[in-house]
Amino acid sequence: MSDPSVIDPLSGCLNRQGCLRMGARLTELAQKNRQPLAALWLNLDRFRKVNDSLGLGGGDSVIAKLGNRLSHGIGHRGHVARMSADEFAILAPMLRQGEAQMLAAELLSLISAPLEIGAMCLHPTASIGVACLEYDESAESLLQRAEHAMLDGKHQGGAMHVLSGEEKQAGRLGVKLAREELEVEHKLHAALEIGGLYLHYQPIVTFDGRIEAIEALMRCELNGELIPPSKFIPVAEKTGLVVRLGEWCLLQAALQAKRLLDLGVPTKIAVNVSRAQLTAPKFSQALYTALLCSETPPALLELEITESLFMDISELVQSNLRKAIEMGVSLSIDDFGTGYSCLATLKDIPAGKLKLDRAFIAPLPDDKRVLAVVRAITQLGRELGMTVVAEGVENLDQLHTLQRAGVDAIQGYLHARPMGAEEITAWLQHFQQTHPESPHDQ
Repeated sequence: MSDPSVIDPLSGCLNRQGCLRMGARLTELAQKNRQPLAALWLNLDRFRKVNDSLGLGGGDSVIAKLGNRLSHGIGHRGHVARMSADEFAILAPMLRQGEAQMLAAELLSLISAPLEIGAMCLHPTASIGVACLEYDESAESLLQRAEHAMLDGKHQGGAMHVLSGEEKQAGRLGVKLAREELEVEHKLHAALEIGGLYLHYQPIVTFDGRIEAIEALMRCELNGELIPPSKFIPVAEKTGLVVRLGEWCLLQAALQAKRLLDLGVPTKIAVNVSRAQLTAPKFSQALYTALLCSETPPALLELEITESLFMDISELVQSNLRKAIEMGVSLSIDDFGTGYSCLATLKDIPAGKLKLDRAFIAPLPDDKRVLAVVRAITQLGRELGMTVVAEGVENLDQLHTLQRAGVDAIQGYLHARPMGAEEITAWLQHFQQTHPESPHDQ
């Protein structure tokens, strides 16, 4: 396929959309001519440890090299696609069951060959599921069976291939989950095309009675069905749709910031930014376009980014962060305290705000050890000139504990639940009337 929209830019293989299109074409041909077709689903074992030890940039290098290795190893025998962060699928026409299993064994050997990343030499392994096309079966079903077989191999310890139908783990959970993801992906495409996306907003309030910012939270509703973020965000990240969703969110948040400014309640809006967005070459252009089209002052927009992204050493990520700062957009560390978080890295991060993950807030005030961690992070953040925000605050006991710990602002159900555009406007206007001596942050 020459269409660049179906190519994964990191691995050079087909992306998920391209795989499904190719699968539909090959399935139709195979069934029409009564020829075999095999699907192999490959998942890298323990890939998270690679990211943890080498960083996301190192993980990307591994994916790029393994994608290239698979493409050359398969050659003209089939088509390779990257299905998610650490998963590949291979569609191999004319391969019967025995030949497909031999190919899987060959790929296991190919993957496990030493792989040099900088000064480190890795010996990766993979779990592979194999499925052969059945009569009147769709490409989606074929791939789902291959994925389910792969999951069984992973449950058995990895570094092996499993044939669909011979799984040791009973049930069709993998197939069900894959089908659900495909349905969510279809709904996301529809929502982008015909409208079904909107933003809710949740205020961040300081202890001295100011609105520090409001966070924009994406929602998706199609034909009366509300799709929770916990379902559509992971699918969007897997399929690459998160970039389009992120661009839409930036523009809508900027437009809302301009509306609030015109209504006399200027309020900074914080927008979550994913890794896929920051590694997209056109991210800075999308950010600039959102500000230009909305005529919004850059100071009224804030990007919430995880710490691992701030520390990503790739030139594209660092360039996009620099350009955002140069535009006048502020940066915030989101969900601090999870994943890659390390106090020693705070001094190197160009962010003005640090948001404590809700996992630290829920145990308060009873858990003294958690409270000690909160105090330490808060003190360091404030000494570095950062505004420290606690997420997920739900009761007065937590509020008072956080205030004593030195936190600057809180976000959570205690003050307000996420609201639609009209509701947050009315809420802010009421807040301004009841707090006349505490102007909004600008």
